[in-house]
Parts: sequence; C-alpha cells; structure tokens
Amino acid sequence: MTQNGGADLLKKHNHVLTLCPSVGIKAADLRLTGFPMASRAYSIPNLLTYGRILAVPVIVLCFYVEGKLESSDFARWTALWLFIIASLTDFLDGYLARIWNQTSNIGRMLDPIADKLLVASVLLLMAADGTIAGWSLWAAITILCREILVSGLREYLAALKVSVPVTRIAKWKTTIQMVAIAFLLAGPAGDKVLPYTTEMGITLLWLAAALTMYTGYDYFKAGLKHIVDEE
Repeated sequence: MTQNGGADLLKKHNHVLTLCPSVGIKAADLRLTGFPMASRAYSIPNLLTYGRILAVPVIVLCFYVEGKLESSDFARWTALWLFIIASLTDFLDGYLARIWNQTSNIGRMLDPIADKLLVASVLLLMAADGTIAGWSLWAAITILCREILVSGLREYLAALKVSVPVTRIAKWKTTIQMVAIAFLLAGPAGDKVLPYTTEMGITLLWLAAALTMYTGYDYFKAGLKHIVDEE
C-alpha cells in the first residue's frame, strides 16, 4: 500500500470514529476486552439494568392481581423479593461494568433512570396502599423532589462537562432508603413475622429523607458554583 493510500485509509478510519461526538464516543470506547462495540448494549451489566427497569411494573402488578389495589401477604412478599433482587442489581451492575471494563454510554444513561423509577414507583405504591400515610408522606415527597432536582442539576452540569462525584453519605442515603422501602413493602405481612416492621420502615424513611436533604444541598451547592461561574 502506498503512503498516500495509507493516509487516506487512516482519514476514513478516523472519520468513522468521530461520527457521534455529541455522545462522547472515542476511539478508546471501541476496546472492550473481547466485546465489539455493538454488543455493549447487551453486556451483563446493562442486562441487569434492563432487568431493574422491567421489575418496576411487575412489583406494581403484584398489588393489582385482582384488578384493584390489593396488599395481600402474598403480594407483599412477592413484591419484596422482587425489590430486593432489583436493588442488588443496582450495586452489581456498576461493579461488574468496572471490573470487566464494560462501561457504556447507554449504561451510564439508564442506571440512574432505573434507580429513580424503582424508588419513585414503590413510594407512590406504598402511599396509594396506605402504608405511607399522614406526616410520613412528607418524607416520601422530600425524597421524590430531591431525585427530580438532582436529575435536572446533573443534566445541566453534564452539558458543561462537569461531573459531581457520589459522596459516601449519598451512598449511605441510598442504602438506608432501600432498606426502608423493603420494610415498608413487607408492611403488615412483615409485622406478623417481625413486630413493628412497618414502624421501622417509616423511621428509616425519615432518616433517608434527612440524608436526602443534606446530600441534595451538597449537590445544589456544587451546581450553583458552576452556574455562577458561567454567568
């Protein structure tokens, strides 16, 4: 091959690699320990994320087996185990993606969406079911509002190519929040096995809400700094 021919081929090759600059695809993204780029969407970490999303309507359907909101013991235990499995995939998909070098744009996009869908849908379900009622609704509202605000803030900062790292307290908040929801899903069915299951869930929900406000303020403060800098 001539020198000019090789240069032309290199130009064509580079052109292919820069077809999608808007999503940040680089030449390095094509290297994936034996996986071609097209198969990234079907990697095990991404399949776990898809499964977490699909678990959401199944959990809700557990409470509508008779066409109406019905929180039988069977419905609650089934929904609880589905939620536990879905929650575990939240920790597992990111870990596997890192150690197997299978991170992808679609995974980075869908992972936080899957988390918020799971949490929001179950909190709304528990509110409709009456497990979360009275003043405790404010704890659920606080958590939901924070998730919406942080999502908008992250989207804004992403446009500025600024990433906000997840703090240790935020990870604790997520863990406590998941445990609280698990107790609430068990609800009256859990009370028969472990007394005060529902009350423990409500207490942990308030603790998660308090940590939610604290971490939400941290995110807002970090985002406000970049907003002021832009102005």
